[in-house]
Amino acid sequence: MSTPVVLVAGLHAQARTAAVDRLLHDHPGAVAIHHDLRSVTTGRVERLVRDRSGVLDLAEIHLAHGCVTCTVREDLLPQLIRRAATASLLVVDLWDSVEPRPVAEAIDCEEARGLLHLTSVLTALDTEHMPIDITRGDRLTETGLSAANGDERHLAEVLARQIEYATGLVLHGGDAEDTELARAVLDHLAPVTPVFGVDALPQVTGTVLCSGMLAERVDPATAQLPVDAHTDEITTVVWHRLRPLHPARLFDAVDELVTESVRSRGRFWLATQHERLLAWDAVAGVVSVEDAGPWLAALPEAAWEMVSPTRRSAAALDWNEIIGDRVQHLVFTGPDLDRERLHALLDSCLLTEKEMLAGSDAWIGYDDPFAHILDLKEIA
Repeated sequence: MSTPVVLVAGLHAQARTAAVDRLLHDHPGAVAIHHDLRSVTTGRVERLVRDRSGVLDLAEIHLAHGCVTCTVREDLLPQLIRRAATASLLVVDLWDSVEPRPVAEAIDCEEARGLLHLTSVLTALDTEHMPIDITRGDRLTETGLSAANGDERHLAEVLARQIEYATGLVLHGGDAEDTELARAVLDHLAPVTPVFGVDALPQVTGTVLCSGMLAERVDPATAQLPVDAHTDEITTVVWHRLRPLHPARLFDAVDELVTESVRSRGRFWLATQHERLLAWDAVAGVVSVEDAGPWLAALPEAAWEMVSPTRRSAAALDWNEIIGDRVQHLVFTGPDLDRERLHALLDSCLLTEKEMLAGSDAWIGYDDPFAHILDLKEIA
């Protein structure tokens, strides 16, 4: 019989520790494993193993290459497998800036099959600081939270991914006003993810999670995106259109789009990239545009069986007899967003009727400022 595994992520160490403490308290026989990565760039990591009674093991590990992937592969996974036979629950207490997705995918592997099964991914959040941190454009290196040499990620970028990948969100600290604001922010960023207080955590020993299913919740082609919403001063605006975007006009609008909102994401269709689904991901003024693979309509029908049912279902929701699943579906969240102005700005970037009639053979000749940066993360 395999042992359940819970991942607890979060930039806010006190909130994360409180959630882990609660899990250990609620589950006799549970064991938590934490890797302190503050010196990982030198190849040195400290591993702490504890249960509800206290520290079981404290050791310094030396890695051939100082990175999160090496830590997970060389130490975390063997530790989980070793302790699976005696623990009722294994809690992985992730270092501050570690994103849960690669760890979940590492645990969901052939080596651990039959010994471990992932049941929950919780992200613990400081109720007072989260609404502020999601707006911060600081790099992790500036905050002392980088997890590897050359870690160029931004604090808000990591926090957004920790929130959106989780199957449950845990709030810790703050007063009633802080809690109200934090819940309002999370209702916009992750509206379908349940939110808990640290003293009332969800059941974590039941359903088995598949890393592929977790990935489909956030991947651009299948992501469960927020809907239009307005709560006090927070607004989420959805933009959905069936015409391609002119690359030069969109590029000129990027700065305004990302500074108007705190968080935006989704999938979009550039006229010059007719076959490719492009992913838009922006937070706290930092935006990335990436190639997320072909539109389903760009594949021969014989290849459709090779994509997941979730991908086929998502494409079916947007399907048009002429353009297939090609679509503009972007979502923007921020304080007091002007929906009409945002729509007008984005609509001005679409091809005109005359440009549409020229067809894709003409579109390919447009100046495309995105062409040389689609393989890079940061464009603004």
